[in-house]
Amino acid sequence: MTGNTVMGEAKTRGAMTRAVIALYRVRMLFLFVSTGILVGIALFGPLFSDALRPVKSTLAGVALAGWAVTLLLVLIGPRLLPRREAVRVESPVGGRWLAMNSPASRVPSHGIRMYGQAHAIDLVHEPDRTSRPVFGTGSVMRPNSDYPAFGQPVFAMVDGVVVKASDWRRDHRARSTALGVIYLMVEGMIREFGGPGFIVGNHVTIRTVDGLYATVAHLQQGSVTVSVGDTVRGGDQIGQCGNSGNSTEPHVHAQLMDRQSLLLAQGVPLVFTAITLGDAPESHDALPRNEEHMTAA
Repeated sequence: MTGNTVMGEAKTRGAMTRAVIALYRVRMLFLFVSTGILVGIALFGPLFSDALRPVKSTLAGVALAGWAVTLLLVLIGPRLLPRREAVRVESPVGGRWLAMNSPASRVPSHGIRMYGQAHAIDLVHEPDRTSRPVFGTGSVMRPNSDYPAFGQPVFAMVDGVVVKASDWRRDHRARSTALGVIYLMVEGMIREFGGPGFIVGNHVTIRTVDGLYATVAHLQQGSVTVSVGDTVRGGDQIGQCGNSGNSTEPHVHAQLMDRQSLLLAQGVPLVFTAITLGDAPESHDALPRNEEHMTAA
């Protein structure tokens, strides 16, 4: 086998890999269109005349094929994604917080890679060992004021330009019991039809000079202090912790992405600078694991 042949095959494999990754980015489009077709058939199928039944069958076949393509991309795509080193960013919160759904424990951290959240982390405020309500106690849907995270300042993780700033969505009550979580799951399926903004709730996205995008989400309604086009520095306050979007309780969701669009973005690994893990005496660049506390100045 000649060197030219080897180079040609390598270029072909590279082109195929890039094509699959490009399709993987738009996998949600296949899913949404396919699901929309099937919902349409279920609602309006009985209205089709006998002459149009072949059309209905064709549409159903297209929808099932779309689902199959989506499943194939979900299985293959992540294996082809390039590996990236973790990027150091400022902590989006100050004080003592507990990590949940952390990429330090597993990737994808939230169980899925949609919306650029493969390496996202959730943080809940626990300034001491007794102040945060225990899940499963109290009413099914607790008021947000019961949680110390609600209203806490949220900071920019990076230097850059604000490309998205949204804070008009309401803060719903916490889903603080198993019944509340079941309700949230049904609620979340409905939110999916509204797009990513209804999932992440109020949020701010900042573009860095390197072309990365840092997003903090579930912010409090009316709390965002920046606008699109503003230049910010890491550590600047940009909002307050809320309970908007698909959220069980007031918390801060933080993630780094390679695209601005939540539908197209892939998650980028991150670590927080100068945080203290657990009861360690010194701070360093790190990321807490699930159920591990971090303290940020």
